[in-house]
Amino acid sequence: MCSNYVRWNSEGVEEIPPNEQEDIQEAANLINTIQKAHYNTTRHMYSGTHPRTQGIVKGKMISSSQNLFPIAMRYSTETGNPGIDDRIPQHRGLGMKVFNVKGDMFEVGKGIPTQDIEFNSTPALEIADAKTTKEILGLRVKYGEDKKALYNRLEARDEVRNSHLEKELFEETVDLDLHPNTILGDWLKDFYSKYEAEYLFQVQFLENLQDQPFEYAGKEWDAEKYPWQTVAKVVIPKQETLIPARKASWEDHIRLDPWHGLKNLQPLGSSNRLRRIVYPASAALRHKMNARKEINVTSIDQIPDGGILEA
Repeated sequence: MCSNYVRWNSEGVEEIPPNEQEDIQEAANLINTIQKAHYNTTRHMYSGTHPRTQGIVKGKMISSSQNLFPIAMRYSTETGNPGIDDRIPQHRGLGMKVFNVKGDMFEVGKGIPTQDIEFNSTPALEIADAKTTKEILGLRVKYGEDKKALYNRLEARDEVRNSHLEKELFEETVDLDLHPNTILGDWLKDFYSKYEAEYLFQVQFLENLQDQPFEYAGKEWDAEKYPWQTVAKVVIPKQETLIPARKASWEDHIRLDPWHGLKNLQPLGSSNRLRRIVYPASAALRHKMNARKEINVTSIDQIPDGGILEA
């Protein structure tokens, strides 16, 4: 292992800016506002972020030390709108629950042997810190019904050019005239019905705090200077991707939260301190309005393979 790696708990790794707590609380309030707006249309409360499910699959993770962990993964689309057209360029997400994890957990995850991990489809985050997140959510609330005005304002402030990247990739594969508005879910269904998939689980290690910022997550880390390194392999067998009971269970009962996990894998930076407050606030409203209790799954067997959910 490189001697230049910076440990997560080294002095000076995190620097909390002034007024961050106020920005985080305002972001949580705005997330709830967005949820309520869509509830008024759908009469069902969804998560404040990544509410649209394209598919949920089960598999396993094999670490570099050959330890095996069951996993469940949910493919999703960002923005607060659960009915957004798959053909519209948006940030895509992948949420992973890793089971049978042992060690010293954060208090919120005590007694829950899972490590929750989030992935984003872009090389840097649009919601790069608490202040930026508050501002972007404010735009979504203000221009939520005027999509053209909203996208124009978001694109104008797009410092990491994520929207341009996504638009280019989107136009390479999606044809608005040929594909239905469920195309991403359709592609997942077709792929996993035919193939077993193997993915390399790779990370970039922190070596230079000045050149690899994470308090502001809107800058891509240079992969040539800080190369991706494989630490595990993910294997997903052939399967059905949108089982109704599995989708309902995840959307109505389960919360994915990076603070459900090991202390020595602590989520760092402003965007993760934001998640520590915003995610529980979003989940609490979702469970309250749907009259559903939160279930902290502790085994892969609690992720349904079919059947009917109990209320």
